[in-house]
Amino acid sequence: MSTSAPQGPAGRIRIVLVGTQHPGNIGAAARALKTMGLSQLVLVAPEKPLDDAAYRRSAGAEDVLGNAPQYATLAEAVADCRLVLGCTARSRRVQLEQLEPDVAAGRLLELATQGPVALVFGRERTGLTNEELQLCHASVHIPSDPAFSSLNLAAAVQVLAYEVRRALLRSVPVAVPASSGPDAQPATHEQVEGFFAQLAHTLEDIDFHKGRAPESAMRKLRRLFLRTDLSVHEVRLLRGVLADAQRMARLATEAGHGPSQVSP
Repeated sequence: MSTSAPQGPAGRIRIVLVGTQHPGNIGAAARALKTMGLSQLVLVAPEKPLDDAAYRRSAGAEDVLGNAPQYATLAEAVADCRLVLGCTARSRRVQLEQLEPDVAAGRLLELATQGPVALVFGRERTGLTNEELQLCHASVHIPSDPAFSSLNLAAAVQVLAYEVRRALLRSVPVAVPASSGPDAQPATHEQVEGFFAQLAHTLEDIDFHKGRAPESAMRKLRRLFLRTDLSVHEVRLLRGVLADAQRMARLATEAGHGPSQVSP
């Protein structure tokens, strides 16, 4: 099933639902997207397959629902994205920049001129896990009444889709600076995550943590590098530095010395 998808930045804004428990909520979310001119719905490991309730609640947005790809993990679903924002209802141990819905919508629209972007929603009862939030560049919080703050999944999607719609209506075409080649393009989410994985291994190889738990240092390093908006070339350069550090650590180990004894 397919119809013409929105062109331009709106067609590159991806709404990702992770671990959805009730198919009807997926259908209602599809309807929420279509009313705001969006069409890119992505599902990650839904607990149940789409059923009649999902299509009934889509109420005219059957094309959005029927075209929604499914992935096993969030990392796969956002691998090619320039920006990933995770919706969360409460503070977490994962310390991310927290954006108001209108600010988040503006940032999504800005970077959608350069490539796919994603707005991620978690499970109805428990939301996104800390590990899933680690894959996000920032979080989005809907400032509902603290006395009754719980929003239905489809309602939360509608609020954020409305803010994206408002940003689209306010927007002026943005000229994307000409690049000198593919290496100057912004790195994809998958490329940046590959760098982070190599960075974690390198820090272990050189005994950076000195017996301390590595999670805290990696959280801070992730925040630092995510602020820099790395290009393809910069990721390649950093991974080359890490590869040399790993090689030196390996040579030191083979020579019977600890990583701390490697000469500069």
